[in-house]
Amino acid sequence: MTIATIVALAAESEHHGNVALETVWYGIVAICVFAALAVVTLSYRNVANRHSHKAEAYARAHANDVQHVGHGH
Repeated sequence: MTIATIVALAAESEHHGNVALETVWYGIVAICVFAALAVVTLSYRNVANRHSHKAEAYARAHANDVQHVGHGH
């Protein structure tokens, strides 16, 4: 058998299905990954306000440590 014959036989027996249906799982996996990342991102919403009492206590304790320099301060 020559290489041309092998290539011809391989091309002849090739499956020509619907490529969009064969690759739809890549899109589904990508959507799931991005949805999981969105949930992680949204879980960090409003974290600063959850601990505002700690931030206010820190600001009161270290009020003298702040140096006002620059324009307009």
